[in-house]
Amino acid sequence: MKSKKIAKITTGILVFLTLPSLLLFGFLYFKYNEELPKGIKGKEADELAYKMLEALNYEAFENTNYIEWTFKKKHYYKWRKNKNTCDVYWKEYKVSLDLNDASQNKAFVHSFKVMDTKLSNQLIEKATKYFNNDSFWLVAPYKVFDKGTERRLVNLENNKKALLVTYTSGGTTPGDSYLWHLDNDGKPTSFQMWVDILPIDGLKATWSDWVTTESGAQLPNFHKFGVFGLEITHIKGTKY
Repeated sequence: MKSKKIAKITTGILVFLTLPSLLLFGFLYFKYNEELPKGIKGKEADELAYKMLEALNYEAFENTNYIEWTFKKKHYYKWRKNKNTCDVYWKEYKVSLDLNDASQNKAFVHSFKVMDTKLSNQLIEKATKYFNNDSFWLVAPYKVFDKGTERRLVNLENNKKALLVTYTSGGTTPGDSYLWHLDNDGKPTSFQMWVDILPIDGLKATWSDWVTTESGAQLPNFHKFGVFGLEITHIKGTKY
C-alpha cells in the first residue's frame, strides 16, 4: 500500500508539473505555428536585401574591425572581425576561437590553459555554439549575402514585401530560414524563424533598440521573443 501511495503521489507531481507546460505549448503551437512561406528568388529579392543593408549602413559594418558585447548577461565576447578570431567568456571559462583555423583554438579555466584534450574540445565546442548563436542575434541582418544563403521575396497579406533568407550551409544549424519584416526605409523591425532548435515554426522576434557604434555600424541591444526578452549589452564597435 505504501509503494502504491508513493507512486500515486509521484504521478500527481509529474502531471502537476507537465500539464501546464503541455497546455502552454499547445496554445502557442496553434496560435503561432506557420508553414514556411513561398517566395521568389531573383533580382527583386536581392534588391530588398540591399535596401536593408543600406538602411543599416553596411559599409560602416564592413569597416568595423572589432566588436565586443555581452549576451543575456551570461556570455561576453571580444570579436576581432578583421582577423576572424573571438575570445568567448562565461563563468570561469575563456575560449579563444580562430574561426579560420580550428587547430589554433584554446580553452582556459581561471586563466590557465586546459591541457586535458577532452575537456578542451568540449569547451571549444560549447564556445563555438555560443558564438554562432549569440553573434547571429547581433549581426544577422548583415549576413543575408553570406556564402550558402538563398534570398526570396515574399508578398504579405498587407501588400508589403518581406525578405526570406535561408542558410543552406554554415553555422551550427544549416537549413534554418528567417523571414525579415522591414519598415518603409528597409530597416528590420522583426523576423520570423523556421529553425531546427524551435518546436514551433514561424515564431517572431523583434529587432529594436538599435545603437550606433563608434564605427557607425548599427546593432540591436534588445529582442522581444514572445514573453521573453533577449538583452544585448556593453556593445562596442570600432574600426581598430
